[in-house]
Amino acid sequence: MHRIRTLALLVGALSAAPLVLGAQTPAASPLAAQAERLGVFVDCQSMGCDFDFFRREITFVDYMRDRRDADVHVLVTSQATGSGGAQYVLHFIGQRRFQGVSDTLRHVSPQTASQDDVRRGLANVIKLGLVRYVADTPLAGGLRITYEAPKQAEAATTRRRDPWNSWTFRSSLRGNLNGESTYGSNSVSGSFSANRTTEAWKTRMSVNGNVNHQRFELGDRTVRNEQESYGMYGLLVKSLGEHLSAGATTSLNRSTYSNQDLSFRLAPAVEYNFFPYAESSRRQLTAQYSVGTQALDYQEETIYGRMEEMLFDQALRISMDARQPWGSTSLGLEGAHYLHDLSKRRLSVNGSMDLRLVKGLSLSGFVSAARINDQLFLRKGNATPEQILLRQRQLATSYRYFASLGFSYTFGSPVNNVVNPRFGNAGGDGGSFCFCS
Repeated sequence: MHRIRTLALLVGALSAAPLVLGAQTPAASPLAAQAERLGVFVDCQSMGCDFDFFRREITFVDYMRDRRDADVHVLVTSQATGSGGAQYVLHFIGQRRFQGVSDTLRHVSPQTASQDDVRRGLANVIKLGLVRYVADTPLAGGLRITYEAPKQAEAATTRRRDPWNSWTFRSSLRGNLNGESTYGSNSVSGSFSANRTTEAWKTRMSVNGNVNHQRFELGDRTVRNEQESYGMYGLLVKSLGEHLSAGATTSLNRSTYSNQDLSFRLAPAVEYNFFPYAESSRRQLTAQYSVGTQALDYQEETIYGRMEEMLFDQALRISMDARQPWGSTSLGLEGAHYLHDLSKRRLSVNGSMDLRLVKGLSLSGFVSAARINDQLFLRKGNATPEQILLRQRQLATSYRYFASLGFSYTFGSPVNNVVNPRFGNAGGDGGSFCFCS
């Protein structure tokens, strides 16, 4: 009994020793530290969002599979800049224990940035935005803040006058060759564009062309499909405040498919955004009205007996775009008609959505439909079977539609911090191997 009493007193003394000696409180257990880690849901559909890279670079948080389980919802949206780059807007939305704690940061990626530059820039901004949330957790003691001052040469460069005066240019040229014993095709396409964007003005000009040749061997007969299309496009827009803008579009086109030897169009327009343009990365609701004139020179006589004509038209388009934590939606409705004959009109609608219905269940879809009664350019005479099958010419139609709808449901572990790139996606989302006949 005496030995048991002595052992109990010794254990009690050892237990109280840290307090008596003023030692530091023992570190939290791994399970306790894991429970205090910040749960983050990164919601990014933009170019440059490399989730595996984010997991490797930002290791002080847990990545949640569902946004409702996260302490912070990071919503990333992007828009093109006037120099051809991209501006990323990162919205940090506090949830659960951080309800009401939100922030917005931005990252601008230049046109010349590589994919690695973009993902590293986004990772740095995500780290910076998460600091205020981690600061309220026991893990804050493990963070270290560093600062790299810009070099004098870099600072001088940022102050230097822009020799291009905000103009950016882009060109491309592509060729394709494909064939086998009974089939052959070749195509060449190219484009050139010039853009200038400032707070007051937006200017865009582009030129493009495409030539496509196909050959089909049908027994002792050879069928050829040759199509050409060329185009020039111009846009000039003046900002008139936070909600209003005015401008004009112009185009010059040639298309063998649409029976247009030459088509020139000029259309002044005005646009009103019911939300400030500064919020365009999250939401937009615009109404755009235009009045245009079009001069056409046809390759073949049309169904109305014309080889050339001058047309006047007007159009109204209403567009809505929203990107919120519950998902994203886009909807556009456009009506247009020729002024000389109001029955020659077109009504079109298109929309897309990606909605998070309940935990793990998402609905995505796209729809496009048009009621058509304005095909004044159609060729006179009936199309041959080859022209119909190869879609060598535009055919008469009163409507056109396309739709897709899908559900996805994910369940299982709410946390996924592990990156394992072995074998790519084989056995997962689209395998790497295909045994096809």
